[in-house]
Amino acid sequence: MSFIEKELENVRKNCTQEVEGSEVISCFKASVRVNIRKTPYKQLVVCLQFSDQYPETPILVELKSKTLAEKLLDGITKICEEKLKEQKGKPQILFVLKFIRQFLDENPFSVCSEELAYIKKHIVRDKDKISIKSKSGVIFITVNQDEYYMKLKLTIPNLYPAECVILECQGHNYPDMFQKMVIAQAIEIARQAVEPPLKKKPKDPPFEPSPSLQKVVDFLIKDGLRRLPTDPCQVCKERAFPKDPKCVVNNPEHGRHVEWVYCGHIFHNGCLDEYMKTPPFTGGKKCPGCKQRIYHEKWNISPALAEARWAHHQARERELDEVTDFLK
Repeated sequence: MSFIEKELENVRKNCTQEVEGSEVISCFKASVRVNIRKTPYKQLVVCLQFSDQYPETPILVELKSKTLAEKLLDGITKICEEKLKEQKGKPQILFVLKFIRQFLDENPFSVCSEELAYIKKHIVRDKDKISIKSKSGVIFITVNQDEYYMKLKLTIPNLYPAECVILECQGHNYPDMFQKMVIAQAIEIARQAVEPPLKKKPKDPPFEPSPSLQKVVDFLIKDGLRRLPTDPCQVCKERAFPKDPKCVVNNPEHGRHVEWVYCGHIFHNGCLDEYMKTPPFTGGKKCPGCKQRIYHEKWNISPALAEARWAHHQARERELDEVTDFLK
């Protein structure tokens, strides 16, 4: 029995025991194909062909996958080619299969490599800090916008993308309300990526989980932490956040406290309160910036009630003016 035939026989007998999650699809001298699966989203097919001078030269490796990015597969292939040079004159099939399985075990980001590359290239800036813990699947990002910062921790779960990215805030100097709102919205975006809507429309296609890492970071940083610290109050048009984070007002009753309404625009509490109590009220108060109706729990009253309160306030003002004139 030749060297190659002995190796093929050994692969048929021992592959599934020695390489966890493996399945031999074909094992012949012309071609060896083995499927390696860690999760439904971390699986690939390893295609191997013997070179002319095998085993004095490395076996030829090609990787295919419906779930992993082509760029990642190319990178794994190049690493395999370098590793196989160490196996000159030795059996190489199980060696390379074990290495690929180990790579999947030790690289939680393999299933979201394109998302991570996008974040590094398009979202994180020079003033920010990003730290990646490959083996634990954790990303630490400190976002710096002017004098404001927020420290974020994002964890990739084992069954990603069927399970959504886990988000935590580990420190910030934004207004407390803003931090809670922006983190809550980001977590909701992650949830919606993996859970079907409660009310499904008849024409909607069957729900399938989608990757959530890029969606969460894109909203959180680009639409939140970058934009809002410099956005103006939609009433007075002054910058809503103070330039110095030490001057942030966390008292929700204070006039300079920053309020964030449903449409995404921000206001000073005092400016919004006055605006919401001033006519016109027909159809509900509209945001001066985008003309969408303003929704906020503090001003959750009907247009009719707002009109009645304003009329009562005006009548009271007239009464006080009459008393003042009488006393002069």
